[in-house]
Amino acid sequence: MNIIDELEWRDAINQQTDAEGLRELTGQKSISLYCGVDPTGDSMHIGHLIPFIMLKRFQLAGHRPVILIGGATGTIGDPSGRQTERSLQTMEQVQANVEALTAQMKKLFVTEGDNQIRLVNNYDWTHNMNIIEFLRDYGKNFSINSMLAKDVVASRLDSGISFTEFSYQILQSIDYLHLYKNEDVQLQIGGSDQWGNITSGLDLIRKKEGPEAKAFGLTIPLMLKADGTKFGKTAGGAIWLDPNKTTPFEFYQFWANTDDRDVVKYLKYFTFLTKEEIEDLEEKVRTEPHKREAQKALAEEMTRFVHGEELLEQAKRITAALFSGDIKSLTADEIEQGFKEMPTYEAARESKNIVEWLVELGIEPSKRQAREDIAKGAISINGERIGDLELEITPDQAIGGRFIIVRKGKKNYSLVRLS
Repeated sequence: MNIIDELEWRDAINQQTDAEGLRELTGQKSISLYCGVDPTGDSMHIGHLIPFIMLKRFQLAGHRPVILIGGATGTIGDPSGRQTERSLQTMEQVQANVEALTAQMKKLFVTEGDNQIRLVNNYDWTHNMNIIEFLRDYGKNFSINSMLAKDVVASRLDSGISFTEFSYQILQSIDYLHLYKNEDVQLQIGGSDQWGNITSGLDLIRKKEGPEAKAFGLTIPLMLKADGTKFGKTAGGAIWLDPNKTTPFEFYQFWANTDDRDVVKYLKYFTFLTKEEIEDLEEKVRTEPHKREAQKALAEEMTRFVHGEELLEQAKRITAALFSGDIKSLTADEIEQGFKEMPTYEAARESKNIVEWLVELGIEPSKRQAREDIAKGAISINGERIGDLELEITPDQAIGGRFIIVRKGKKNYSLVRLS
């Protein structure tokens, strides 16, 4: 199957500059292609993954992907998707972000082999360029009228756009020209908001290299959830790839909680499961939605891809323990992950009667209510139901010497951290 056919089956293509020409080219030979990301932060989130997973699909089909880290463009700020100017970061912060994203990309995408994904930084070919070169060699090739007509710029004209962000499309065009000439790159891919930047790059290539230059552009669709909200956002914020920002358990749970209406789309976009495997899961969504087999497969595939087998197993252990109530099977670190968003209380490292302890922490509103809940078996400590009103809570009960888990009723968990 031609890679373009696979992408079409996965509904992963939004626009192409020359659909037939690209299909013909990819069917004839192995090509080089690229996608870029600016170092606006020290981690990517799951929304960033979509075009880079597409790069990976091209690699698996025998093509040669290039990942561009925007050490130069990241100092300027892409106006795409924004109505206000970005706050410029210091050069030191940009460089720190470049290093963090480079490490993240290597972990996720770089493998051994002839078609290994290459990593480049556009700061390397732009930082010695002076303003005269920029204006004479590149600026002369851009019409202000055409630049103003680009959707990204046009959407900012009422609210205002600086010359700095207005010039972003020129810098990104220079990137495509450089990679075309020096890395044999013939295709740039990106999100739907990058269409204007990509077509500007193609225009520059043809002006510099001639109208017959074989270069192409392809964008992926804007991803929205079935309810119309933006993909990848939760009440707690973005879902990050950095495990210190979004724990592997939280990452796993995000995918496991996918709406039935979205899960097949996500399986196509994000996983490397085959057409047959995805169609089988799609059938299970229709016939046995209560088993959530598709969601489990999605959560496992994505957590394994981003965090590896060991952290996937950890996320599954935490999930199983929370479902069964077998809290003691977890380590302190796993407790910290699994209960990160649960109500948290601080307790002194001392022994105390359970009734007094629950009331002092605020888990129970009164001693009367605490006694009543204990008597009817509604209180569990570290997964064990408590019925003894005289029980002493001691530091020895803390899991890993750090945490005591209180469950009130069936679902109300509280994390008590010993100070």
